Amino acid sequence: MHTARRRTVTTRVTALTGVLGLLTLTACSGGSEAGGDPTPSGTGAEAGGTVTLVTHDSFAVSDEVLAAFEAESGLTVEQIAPGDGGALVNQLVLTKDSPLGDLVFGIDNTFATRAIDEGVLAPASPEGVSASAAQYGVGDGELTAIDLGDVCINVDHTWFAAEGIEEPVTLEDLTKPEYEDLLVVTNPATSSPGLAFLLATVGAFGEDGWEEYWAQLVDNGVKVADGWSDAYYVDFSGVEGGPRPLVLSYSTSPAFTVTEDGNESTTGALLDTCFRQVEYAGVLAGAKNPEGAQQLLDFLLTEEFQADIPGSMYMYPADADVALPEGWAEFAPLADEPIDVAPDDITAHRDEWITAWTATVIG
Repeated sequence: MHTARRRTVTTRVTALTGVLGLLTLTACSGGSEAGGDPTPSGTGAEAGGTVTLVTHDSFAVSDEVLAAFEAESGLTVEQIAPGDGGALVNQLVLTKDSPLGDLVFGIDNTFATRAIDEGVLAPASPEGVSASAAQYGVGDGELTAIDLGDVCINVDHTWFAAEGIEEPVTLEDLTKPEYEDLLVVTNPATSSPGLAFLLATVGAFGEDGWEEYWAQLVDNGVKVADGWSDAYYVDFSGVEGGPRPLVLSYSTSPAFTVTEDGNESTTGALLDTCFRQVEYAGVLAGAKNPEGAQQLLDFLLTEEFQADIPGSMYMYPADADVALPEGWAEFAPLADEPIDVAPDDITAHRDEWITAWTATVIG
């Protein structure tokens, strides 16, 4: 992220172009494979092969951490980034007969069962799964928890202080007239944070009330962006001077906007609006290099990678024993009581809720 939640995609990012279905793929940089032909199935580190990581466009890892893995394993890691978390799962489903790579990172708990049910993943047996990560396990070995964070509304303290307007606190506050045209969120059909926030409203207002809540947000001028990056970096006033001082982001985002003296942050998270997001990695069914994928999955669970997550992606490592950066307790706390929706309910109603949300909000 490195400007709130993971903005920069580091290292060799493979470009995708064209349109699959209705999704536009984001072109990043570089060619298709390092050194030509993809690594055949069955080759591993000793062959110095390539392992392709398919991820969302906010994935980041420190160069030195990834370089150490490549040096130790003999593998070259290529990255493909089709878009936000929701677009990532859509692309995996569309290409499951000819998978985009070997390992996927960034499927979250709002889309996990869809990826499993669509058969895009193969069971794996990762080494080094911590007890704290194991509690978030889903499926039958297809997905392993790597990091987590709370999706919450963020507020630009500086804007509200300058305007002399009291900041909102709750979900209900966002529908009040004083916050008209101030909020930007993301589309749950294309964005995993967007779906997390939709689920937060379902959990908070129930089956009989969440659609009416969204209708009130629409009447109050809520803006919908396709992905997190556009919402946070284009529309939000708290980072690069956008027009809206309320944005859907993460509880960790204010750790990026801490002032130079380290005493305060210019933004904050509304912890009464949060839904907990867990991000997973898994080996793709039909991977050309499943052995390399397994090695890369094991690497994501190491202390070296887990300790790199807060600084590179502004998420919490799934391994709770890993030390967090100084200041996170104050500026990047997790919510004490995030809004919850039962996994079985998400599985049963996810598509129905997205369809209803689209009818209510987009029309």
